[in-house]
Order: sequence, then C-alpha cells, then structure tokens
Amino acid sequence: MSAARSRKRLGEILVERGSCSQAQVDKALAEQQRAGGRVGEILVAMGAVKTDELTRALGVQAGLQPVDLDSLQIPDVVRKRMDGATCALYRAVPIREEGKGLVVALADPVNVNVLEDLSFIVGGEVRAMIADDAQVDRALQRYWPRENSSGGAGMAEAIKEAKTAAGSVDLEDKEGMAAAAPVVKLLNYVLLQAIRDKASDIHLEPFETEFKVRYRVDGVLFEVESPPLSLAPALVSRVKVMSNLDIAETRVPQDGRIELSLGGKPIDLRVSTMPTVHGESCVLRVLDRSVVSLDLGRVGLRDDDLAVISALLRRPHGIVLVTGPTGSGKTTTLYSALNQLNDIERKIITVEDPIEYDLDGIVQVQVAEEIGVSYASVLRTILRQDPDILLVGEIRDQETARIAVEAALTGHLILSTLHTNDAPSTITRLVDIGIPPYLIVATLEAVVAQRLVRSVCPDCRVEYVPDDGVLGELGVERTTLGGRRLAYGKGCETCNFSGHKGRRALFEIMVLSERLRGMILDGAPTQDLRQAAIAEGMRTLRESGQLAVLDGSTTVEEVLRETLLDT
Repeated sequence: MSAARSRKRLGEILVERGSCSQAQVDKALAEQQRAGGRVGEILVAMGAVKTDELTRALGVQAGLQPVDLDSLQIPDVVRKRMDGATCALYRAVPIREEGKGLVVALADPVNVNVLEDLSFIVGGEVRAMIADDAQVDRALQRYWPRENSSGGAGMAEAIKEAKTAAGSVDLEDKEGMAAAAPVVKLLNYVLLQAIRDKASDIHLEPFETEFKVRYRVDGVLFEVESPPLSLAPALVSRVKVMSNLDIAETRVPQDGRIELSLGGKPIDLRVSTMPTVHGESCVLRVLDRSVVSLDLGRVGLRDDDLAVISALLRRPHGIVLVTGPTGSGKTTTLYSALNQLNDIERKIITVEDPIEYDLDGIVQVQVAEEIGVSYASVLRTILRQDPDILLVGEIRDQETARIAVEAALTGHLILSTLHTNDAPSTITRLVDIGIPPYLIVATLEAVVAQRLVRSVCPDCRVEYVPDDGVLGELGVERTTLGGRRLAYGKGCETCNFSGHKGRRALFEIMVLSERLRGMILDGAPTQDLRQAAIAEGMRTLRESGQLAVLDGSTTVEEVLRETLLDT
C-alpha cells in the first residue's frame, strides 16, 4: 500500500523532466474528468507531449531507468543471448549481462510481463530498462540486420539449428522440450515471419512423415520450409506454454490466447489445438488491427453501393444481415459499419464469439457457452441496457433470431451475420430457422452478401487484352470492354510471387422493397426473389466481380473461383 502511495503521478514526472508545463497537465486532468481516458494520451493528443517523452515517463513511473541505446556498444556475447526474432517480437534489446541474468531495454514500459517470457528464453533473471521506440528499431537494424530485413534468412538458420538439435530433445519432458533454445528460437521466427507477411492464420500440422508449417495470406494457404517431424510436439508445447494452456493434456482440444507487441503495435494470437491421429494440430489466428482498415469506404464498396449501405445504417430500427461463408470478410464489414455509426449520441453493444478487435466507445460482450453466456441469454439482458444499435455476431438458432426480431420491433437497429450463399437465399434460411414470413417482412431491411477476392499486386501488374474465351468464362461481351484492358500480377518479391497483394470484397445488396416483401409473404421461391431483386436493380456477386475485373483490380480466375454465373 505504501509503495502504491509513494508512486509518482505521471503528470509530476512529465513536469519534472521538462516535457510539459503544470498548466498543460492541469488542462489534461480537467479533460480526463470531463470525458475520461488516460492523462498521457490526452497530453499527446493536445500536442503538449511527444510519444517518446510519454514512453520514457511511463517507464520512470514503472520504476525503469531510461537508457540511450544509440550511445551504447552492445558486446557480441550479450547480443548472442537473444536472437533477432525474439528481440523483434518482444521489442527488447539485450544491453549487458548480470551474472547469468540479462539487462534488456524495452520499448513498451507497460509490457513488463514479457520479462517472465524472456527469463524463460535466456535461462536467467531478466531486468528491464526503458528506451525510445525509434532507438529500439535502430538497434534491431544495427545488430540483427539479416533477421530484420528478411525473415527468410533467420528462419532458414533457425530450422537448421532445430534439425541439428532435434535428436537431443527429450520428448518425455514436455516443459524442458518447450523451453529448448532451438524450439523457442524457431517458433519466434515462425511467428515473426507470419506477422510480417500479414498472414491471417498460422497452421502447425503433424502428419505421418512430415510436419507442415503453413500461413494463410489473402485467403490462400502457402507452405514454408518445415522443421523436422520430431520437433512437432516441442513446437506445439511451446505455443501452449505461451498461451497458458495445459501442456500435459494432449487428448482434448484447447483454446488460448497470446498477446504480443511488434513494431509498437499490439498483436493478438488466438490459439486452437486439436488432437489428430499423428499428434496435436495447432492453428493460431493472427488479429492485427493495423492490417485491417475498419473504414466502410475501403472494404471494396462501389460508390453507389456505399450510398445504399450508408442509408441503411441511418435507419432507426430494423435488421441488416451480412451473409457469406467463413472468411468472406463479414466481420470486417460490420466493424466498419459500427465505426461509422460510433458517436457520443448512440449506445452500441456487440455480442460476439470471439471478440476480434477492441472498438473504443462500444460495449463488447464475449459469448461463453460453457458458463451459460449464450447469444440468446446475453441478448435478453442487453435489451435492458438501453442500446440504440446491437451487433449480434451470428444468428445461429431460432431463439437468437426471435430475440433479434423482437429487438428490431421495439426500435433497435440490429446488425448480424448469417451463413448463406447469396442474398435472396437468406429469406429461405430465416424461414428454416423458424421465423414466420410476416416477422421477416416487418423487421428485415436488407441483406448484404459478400465474397473476398485477391487484388492484383501493384508492383508486378501486367495489362492485357483478353481473348473471347476469357470473356465468355466471365460472362462479359466484348462490346462492354470499351477499350479497357484486364490485368494480372506476374509475381514478385512484394507478393511472394503470387501475383496478388491484399483483398477486396464483392457485394450483392438486396434491399427489401414492397414488391419483395409481398413475395416473401406469399412464400415465393428463392429463384423468383432473385429475379425480382435483379429487376429492381440488385447487382449480383458475379456482376460485382465483372466490374472489379474490368477495373483491373482483380483477375478473372479470382472472380470465377468465388462467384457463380447468374441464372
């Protein structure tokens, strides 16, 4: 208690260090009382304090001494205690030895929980000092240039070391196996390269004769050089240690979470392990908010579609559904919509499983079925929290659907997702779930179906004039080209020689008109609803894909892979 009382306030430290004046601190404190938030962030937003000055002050407050990395010469023996991938992942630079222990400079003063991990890695006590973020970057480039310019060189070296050490790993000693230096180093490189390649998932998969490491980038899996099969249990055990899972339990699936900071950006890894016939398979979902732009204007909507969506979001009540298969970008579209709606005048609550990104100013609830916190139970409670807008992660069953309908009828705007192939078939799916047509007509405002296609890499883009066969496959007449040329990527280092970089969404928006509502009440089949919606101006997924190809933003193959020809 006395230690807590003696801890200096951040404002005092900043004033003592000459970073800002007492008047500026007082102004920030007044703003904090009025609107909430952190004093340091408010001072930075005011322009009173620079980010680096705030970092150092936070370090001093946490009891960390500042260090000037630019003026230090780190001995080789110290540098070799930590590899480049570990330093980059933990934003830590070793600066000197203390007996068997180590002193490291951290870029993030509030991330002192990494010291336990680092102690585990270096095999001794680790003590921290604080350094500017930019100085840490410069030190990484200076002392570990190969690992930081290209993850591939470091990865190959780590795999070579792992293969050499594979025979010395005791497969019965799970803790020792997970702590083995080659295993720790190799996993750090696997994570570092995946995050740098902007992978959405990392797959660690043991098979009968090999152990595969694969990344999913822009929706497509590709394999990287694999470690020896004998190290599969060790690598999975290391992941389980980092995510606080039970390494002794290999017979049941487990879920966990790893929090990292890379380049000053927080990165969340959702871990899932599953027993298979050849050992435990492990998948890590990479949640890096800096990769995803939560801006409705940048998800791939054409100007006219963006206007329709924006108008739907301005409606005071009703249900807007986003549909598509797993991995089609539904969550990103909904989060972008919430970002557009998020202001001080609206109470927005989300119910999700899992919560993928933290959104400031929005109340987010995590579903936990194992303790009875289901979509339905949370929704019943949420309606007593006086919300204006609700995001329901997924409509899974009749009870969830009925509560969403009741909420829409009582003056709430509901955003949610459903798994259907296109917009018109959503109506049939809702009826199958158990929602009567008259309630669908009374509450549903629109259905947005979407798919993701890979974009042409801008660095190796090549334009060409398509032949009639290509146009026929796409379903486009040559007269519609209007002199435009199509494009593809020939492959380069920027896109890992795939010809694609990034993804964009294709949309099919079905707004319920009076005619469509009447047809739903009459029980019209999906095909009739589709034809009526097209007659009223709905652009199908295939038509959206055709326009994207004619724009040169994606390829014919991508559109053919993700969409069906309209019939």
